Amino acid sequence: MQCHYCDREAAYAAEKDGIKVGLCEEHFRERLEELAESDELAALREQIDVDRTK
Repeated sequence: MQCHYCDREAAYAAEKDGIKVGLCEEHFRERLEELAESDELAALREQIDVDRTK
């Protein structure tokens, strides 16, 4: 499977409702960073009251 964003081989794949999308390592990391900084994730953390303990 190819990466959704470029011609490289996909290292990761996600599937939803029968649609499968692949991402290479670089694009996977980029998307993960974007999601980690998103307002949606922050709202979800608040909603489920995620506490980090060390």
